[in-house]
Amino acid sequence: MRIYAAFIYAFLYLPIAVIVFFSFNAGRYAMDWQGFSLGWYVTAWNNPFVMDALMNSLITAGGTSIMSVIIGTAAALGLERVRSSVLHQIFDGLIYVAIIVPSIVIGIATLIAAVTVFDFVNPVLATLFGGGSPPKLKLGLWTVIASHVLFNLAVVVLVVRARLATLDKNLVEAAQDLYATPIGVFRQVLFPLLLPSIIAGGLLAFTFSLEDYIITSFVAGPYSTLPIYVFASIRRGVTPEINAIGTVILLASFTLLILSQWLMRRSARRPALARPPP
Repeated sequence: MRIYAAFIYAFLYLPIAVIVFFSFNAGRYAMDWQGFSLGWYVTAWNNPFVMDALMNSLITAGGTSIMSVIIGTAAALGLERVRSSVLHQIFDGLIYVAIIVPSIVIGIATLIAAVTVFDFVNPVLATLFGGGSPPKLKLGLWTVIASHVLFNLAVVVLVVRARLATLDKNLVEAAQDLYATPIGVFRQVLFPLLLPSIIAGGLLAFTFSLEDYIITSFVAGPYSTLPIYVFASIRRGVTPEINAIGTVILLASFTLLILSQWLMRRSARRPALARPPP
């Protein structure tokens, strides 16, 4: 079994290790080793197209993370108040379906929904504003963020609900007995205890949004993110610069995932104690 496990891990991670190794290649060709060099990292850093795509990816991932955290935390708190077991199972099923549905289906569905909305709203805007150039909705940043929120929202809900399940319900009841308002209960009791899980969910949403290509390719329009730039570049051939970009994305993703796991474990070990509001 150990040999079998080692073979599986080698099959999964050896191609990634090859990309990381050849990102330090001094030669011009991806698989032709000519010596160690960091030059391709410098080349990628000085490439304005890479920097623009990276900035777009960071903006998209940041917006997705913030919106997913706000909506996902509110949804998790709301689901905890659902008393009907049937409704609870229905909502749980919908959350898991959002994760299970293939990315290509989400991309197609979001594209159709966006185009349908644009066809309805753009004529209305043209009528209201008139003139030669009325505002017009189109594919771009906000359609990408909206599509990313669809699947990252479920991730945040699951992470926050996992922490909610371990909390002592007596804390909330004690705060309510002391005449704390619902906002006061959330601000002084729930939020401090849920904060590590909220941050972990936000980091996961940021990571998944940063590296997504399939959904983004459907709804981005002329908007270019780093995964879209990389895929367009490899059509002309894989270079050490692409390996360097992939290595940076890999390092960033692993760092955020490890940090989110650490926060979730720290949150699970943290005792569910808080001082009720006066």
